Amino acid sequence: MDADLTDVTEEGQRLALVIDDSRAMRGILKRILLPLGFEVREAPNGRAALDLIWNEDLHPDVALVDWNMPVMTGLEFVVAVRKQKHLRQMTLMMVTTESEHSQIVRALAAGAHEYVIKPFTADAVVDKLAYLGLTSPN
Repeated sequence: MDADLTDVTEEGQRLALVIDDSRAMRGILKRILLPLGFEVREAPNGRAALDLIWNEDLHPDVALVDWNMPVMTGLEFVVAVRKQKHLRQMTLMMVTTESEHSQIVRALAAGAHEYVIKPFTADAVVDKLAYLGLTSPN
């Protein structure tokens, strides 16, 4: 992977933002991401995630985003991020129970790069991250 494609933290880690209204799901995703070398930040909804990005001037390499959340849905978050020029390099992966083909198409059309349907395995998330060039393939 080219060094200029990712924004690394001072410690050299990549930054992942996990956005889900379920604390348990955020914990599951965090346990998958940490061993892969990611620093992980969490938000309970899209609005809180945007606030975190703006207030702390974060530049996540990847955001793993649930669809159905209060305050701001995952799809609304994707649309909002894609409107921000300085966030356009962020990789967006939906991690959601929304499994209808039309919903997947909507998310991808809005700017999501990949889509993982819950329930998922850790390997499924790891494989998608590798496919996106964010980790080394197994």
